Amino acid sequence: MNFETTHTISALNNRLFGTGGDADHEMVTLRSDPISGLKTIIAVHSTARGPAFGGCRYWHYASDTAALHDAMRLSQGMSLKNALADLPFGGGKAVILKGMEPADRGQFFRAFGRVVESLNGSYITAEDVGTTVADMRHVQSQTHFVSGVTREQAFGGDPSPKTALGVFVSIQVAVGKLLGRSTLEDVTVAVQGLGSVGWTLCELLRAAGAILTVSDIDATRAERAREKFAARAVPPGEILIQPVDVLAPCALGGALNDQTAQTVRARIIAGAANNQLSHADIDGVLHARGIFYAPDFLVNAGGIISVAREWLGQGDEASVTAEVMRIGERLAELIDRIHGGSTAPAREAEDWARSKLAAASLG
Repeated sequence: MNFETTHTISALNNRLFGTGGDADHEMVTLRSDPISGLKTIIAVHSTARGPAFGGCRYWHYASDTAALHDAMRLSQGMSLKNALADLPFGGGKAVILKGMEPADRGQFFRAFGRVVESLNGSYITAEDVGTTVADMRHVQSQTHFVSGVTREQAFGGDPSPKTALGVFVSIQVAVGKLLGRSTLEDVTVAVQGLGSVGWTLCELLRAAGAILTVSDIDATRAERAREKFAARAVPPGEILIQPVDVLAPCALGGALNDQTAQTVRARIIAGAANNQLSHADIDGVLHARGIFYAPDFLVNAGGIISVAREWLGQGDEASVTAEVMRIGERLAELIDRIHGGSTAPAREAEDWARSKLAAASLG
């Protein structure tokens, strides 16, 4: 492959730097390919538990630096997510900088596949925001280190339904333990973002009797959701302040910041978006206001569970679904851990995940 730029940052002891006071990254790789137009960053946060596993995001970024920061935060989150899910993988993430639509999308993702292959199995990729099963099939033509494509075992492929299922189960558990409701009948839920995960979550919630308020930057999608789910549609700028039982952020990260954390009116926050908190202290702000934040890296692990088992060739549709359902058990344990204490849930969950990472490093 004729790369215009190849820049691999690595330290002699496989540690370099982290963000937000977390552990250093083991490796950050930046590649560009002038033929296809590919510009990608792959961040490997930890391989203590196994190869770094995490999806590939294809998105517009304000700058290369913003893309780098996103890749690093997302890869850290994958370390925590994979550890809490007891998967034999570390954390990594790829971002592809979106410019003009490539002339040949297949060539574009085949180029990305060659980048993944060049890392010799230290990173395994899959779908994320902006990428599809078809994209991953192009990646698969260049490397074995890809999942989310459906293999011979007839399960896997698009991981978004499993992500939605894990969030749904988490909402059930949180509503039961914190609101004392035995079902989701008439529980009010505001869903921010109606992409593949948000839409499937709406289907599950509506089937369980929840009353939905929805929002999306695509007004036509919000209107379709209003009609299909008997939902109330509100502008994107109003979804976070709805007086509901549950807020489910399912768009991009950072929705909960210094300003919005003070105006959220939900009693529970449980959604599919990665990195919902703009910084770690937001969890404490919400906790002090009596709002329970279900950590995204715990509740949205259904997708990585699906693609991990697909890649390993382990189990079947029923066993993978059962494993995703156990996300609810872990959330219940987290709620019990913090009951009556001052520790906010995301901090407790991070400590829990880091203890698993530390045990793997010692092992």
